[in-house]
Amino acid sequence: MERLGVIDLGTNTFHLLIVEPLAGGGFRELYRERRFIKLAEGGIHTIEAAAFRRGLAALREYREVLSEYGVGQAKAFGTAALRTADNGAEFIRQAEAETGIRVQLISGQEEARLIHLGVAQAVPFTLDKALIMDIGGGSVEFIIADKERVFWAESFPVGVAVLRARFHRHEPIQPAEIEAIERLLDQVLQPLSDALQIHEVNSLVGASGTFEVLESLLIRHKEHPLHAIFPVEQFFPLYEHIVSADEEERLRMEGIPESRVDMIVVALVLLRYVVRLAGIRQITVSAYALKEGMLAEMISGK
Repeated sequence: MERLGVIDLGTNTFHLLIVEPLAGGGFRELYRERRFIKLAEGGIHTIEAAAFRRGLAALREYREVLSEYGVGQAKAFGTAALRTADNGAEFIRQAEAETGIRVQLISGQEEARLIHLGVAQAVPFTLDKALIMDIGGGSVEFIIADKERVFWAESFPVGVAVLRARFHRHEPIQPAEIEAIERLLDQVLQPLSDALQIHEVNSLVGASGTFEVLESLLIRHKEHPLHAIFPVEQFFPLYEHIVSADEEERLRMEGIPESRVDMIVVALVLLRYVVRLAGIRQITVSAYALKEGMLAEMISGK
């Protein structure tokens, strides 16, 4: 079977994943790379020149890797930053002109659907509904689902790059800044609050970067390669430890990558808000998310 490639052009990070489909279903991973491009470092509404160049340079190199691995079919998709930026369309045009890579913009709803599809391959859902959360730079996706069915899904423009630019002005972050974030979330996430009144959940499934940091800090011995589970009580002391630290102190913390030191505080403020809102008792970290959801569709021929 031909090798497949997926490129995820996120607000903070670009990802490349190359796999070989297996005859019995699933895939064998051949190559995985993540680059911190930070398209929204100057704000979500315009991709600044330096970030624009970084993004194009990454895609040129991704094109070479795809050729090196003999990838037969590749898909690239853009999310919040490219949907929002006034020069997002120009970035997509230049990317195709310089690399031959055609970037498909997907909606927040489509992003949420694919995240569920990816997570379902990695996480052992029970009969109960779970809340899936994917924290991005420009947006955050929420899905209420079990393994087979999505009951509710929505994307909200309150990603960590957005929250940091608007609210995180001091080191360490000030209580008033945290309160301002939570007031905004009270307004923006009202549809999530309404959905949680209809669909009761007590488990949160987290995908992507922030949750990977939590896993590295809280999980010493991982029992399964594609997911990790911990009780919510372990989250709160870690939250206090990180949020009360300034940037220099966070840089010295083992387990927090330098590339995430700037965004981790607002990410944890957002996560604490959702944990409290939903009454979460257990957090599961999924190794799979959007990219793997797209791969599942490519393998199935959809």
